[in-house]
Amino acid sequence: MDEWPDEIRTEEELDEVLTRPSPQLAEFMRRLEGDVLVLGAGGKMGPTLCVLARRALQAAGSRAEVIAVARRPLENLRRAGVRTLECDLLDPAAVQRLPRTPNVIFMAGRKFGSTGDEAGTWATNVIVPYHVARTFTESRIVAFSTGCVYALMPDEGNGATEDTPPDPVGEYSMSCLGRERMFDYFSRTRGERVLLFRLNYATELRYGVPVDVAAKVWQGRPVDLGCGYANVIWQGDACERALLALEHAAAPAVPLNVTGPWKLAVRDLAATFGRILGREPVLAGRESGRSYLASAARSVELFGPPRVPLETIIRWTAAWVRRGGRSLGKPTHFEVVDGKF
Repeated sequence: MDEWPDEIRTEEELDEVLTRPSPQLAEFMRRLEGDVLVLGAGGKMGPTLCVLARRALQAAGSRAEVIAVARRPLENLRRAGVRTLECDLLDPAAVQRLPRTPNVIFMAGRKFGSTGDEAGTWATNVIVPYHVARTFTESRIVAFSTGCVYALMPDEGNGATEDTPPDPVGEYSMSCLGRERMFDYFSRTRGERVLLFRLNYATELRYGVPVDVAAKVWQGRPVDLGCGYANVIWQGDACERALLALEHAAAPAVPLNVTGPWKLAVRDLAATFGRILGREPVLAGRESGRSYLASAARSVELFGPPRVPLETIIRWTAAWVRRGGRSLGKPTHFEVVDGKF
C-alpha cells in the first residue's frame, strides 16, 4: 500500500508526491531500452511526467536519459536532471533535428482558446502530430489524446469504451481526432507503434475538476451542472500510466481510455466539498443527461487501480483550497456541452 500524507501544504510537497514513482514503474524502467523523448513538455502535465520518469530511471539504476522538448527553456527540469531542448514543433526542419529515441511521449496540444482561433488549434493539434509521426516512425509513441473524441455519453451508463466509435463535438474535439488520425496513418502505412492515450480528466491541487468545484463552493460561486458527471484521475497516476503504456504501443495504433474508475456526480461532489469546507454549495442549471464519460476498465486491467484514491484527492483538494493554495488559473471547463472551449 502507498503511504500518502494526510495533507499537502506546499508546492514542493505537491511536486514530490506527483513525481514519486511506484515499484511497478521502476521495474518497467529497468526493462526499458533507450532514452525517453517527451514532446510538448512545457504544459500542465509535462514537468510531472519528465521528473517522474527521471526518478523512476534512477530507482531502476538505469543510465537512460529523459529529454524534454518545449518551445521555451525549462530550467526547473534541467535542475531536476532532465535534459532539455527547445523546438518549435510546427517547424518540420526543427523536428527533423530532434534526437531519434526509441521511446516518445507526445504531449503537445491546444485546448483553451480554441474558440476564436480555430486555425491555430488545428495547426497545433494536427500539423504538429503529422511532423512528429512522419519523423519518429521507428519509435514507440504514446500520443496524448482526450476522451472528448467521443460523443457526450448518457449519464446513466459507464461511459465510452475503446470500442466506441469517435464522434467529436466542436472544432477542438474534431482537431483532437485529427491528431489521432495522423498517428494512425503512419502506424498503418509505416508500421509505427502507437498508443492513443485518451485522458480525462487529470487533476492535481492547482487545477482539475475537483479544484474547480471546491473553489466555487469555497467562494460561494455557482457550480454548473450542465455536465452532471465527470471522470478524474490523479495527475501522478496519469503520468505513470503514460510511461507504462509505452510497452503497449502497437501497429495499427491502439486507443486506451485513461481515467479513474469512479463516475463522479458533480452535484454530489459539490455537496461533499460543502460538508468539508462548511459552505452551502450554490448549484446552477440542471443536468443535461449527457457528459464526457469514459470507462477505465481496460487501463485498470493493464496497470491496476490508481495509486491515489478518490477520497484522498478530495481531502487534499479541500485542504488546499481552504488554505488558499496556488491555482494555475486554468479551469477545465468540464461543464461545456457544446464543444466550445
